[in-house]
Amino acid sequence: MDRRKFIATAGLGAAASTLAAPAIAQDVRNWKLVSAWPKNLPGPGVAAQTLADRITTLSGGRINVTLYAAGEIVPGNGVFDAVSEGTAELYHAVPAYWGSKSKGILLFGSQPFGLTADEQQGWMIHGGGQVLYDEMYGRFGIKPFLCGNSGPQWAGWFKNEINSVEDLKGLKFRTTGIASQMCAKLGMAAEAMSGPAMFQALQTGALDAGEFIGPWTDSALGYYQVAPYYYWPGVGEPSSAEECGVNAEAYADLPDDLKEVVAQACQGLYGQVLTEYMTKHAQSLKTLVSEHKVQVRKLPDDVIAAMGAASEEIMQEYLSDEDELVVRITQSFIDYRDTVGGYMTYADNGQMNARAGVFGY
Repeated sequence: MDRRKFIATAGLGAAASTLAAPAIAQDVRNWKLVSAWPKNLPGPGVAAQTLADRITTLSGGRINVTLYAAGEIVPGNGVFDAVSEGTAELYHAVPAYWGSKSKGILLFGSQPFGLTADEQQGWMIHGGGQVLYDEMYGRFGIKPFLCGNSGPQWAGWFKNEINSVEDLKGLKFRTTGIASQMCAKLGMAAEAMSGPAMFQALQTGALDAGEFIGPWTDSALGYYQVAPYYYWPGVGEPSSAEECGVNAEAYADLPDDLKEVVAQACQGLYGQVLTEYMTKHAQSLKTLVSEHKVQVRKLPDDVIAAMGAASEEIMQEYLSDEDELVVRITQSFIDYRDTVGGYMTYADNGQMNARAGVFGY
């Protein structure tokens, strides 16, 4: 894929018909979905279009959703405000972008050493997460839904090898959310920016390294052209949830069946998006290594340990936050993480370790 080209890119009578047409037309809601992504960006850009199409189809055309990519109506980082203020009815983005609104929002998208994609969905549905999600976003006039997940992200693209914690100090690094706070505690200069902007910054030297999503999306953005070392594991984001925010007034105005359509269109997309990422990431990694000679590296154990210590400090700070809702969200997250994490030692982790022991993967 050319990165530059990609980025720059019956049986009713006439009388019955006459009477029915105005009523049907009046019942159609034309909604705008503003996205944080370039149109059709592999991964989130594709998912945003799929979501728009699903709502339109499942509603029988009663909600006609048109997708607008980042920059077409508002910049990618402006979609939250656009929906909050009623400029658009829907947005597609990730919670990691809205930390300036409240740090509590960040826990709904990803957390260093936090929840896997399945665990994140479990917290929302069975662990009380959705109630807290609704309460937090309700402050801003938004009804939120998780609608996808990229799965485990990567530690990132680096111009130079990382051999110790000392190599991180002063490193100019692109990341978002709580991961940026973790990196700052290790002496890194963390900066949030869009995926395309990250390529330019790596190319010009404004960045030394950065992470975006994973092999599928990262390949399309061409990072392998400017940073040869691809590090794992992405402990800063063990998963990264995608979300749909709906203007609360527009959502409340819907009849109950259309509210359910929007909810099911979002929630039903979660697994489809996750498994597409998983499949396409695996395929793309093979291409990155075999055709583009990307050098895959594992973060040193002392770096992972230091990141873990930093992330725990952050959670303790969140538990002491002056906003009691942030405290409740954090405690709920920690309780669910620790309960399910204890089980995963025997379940998913046990199975994956056993398979690796036999087959090497």
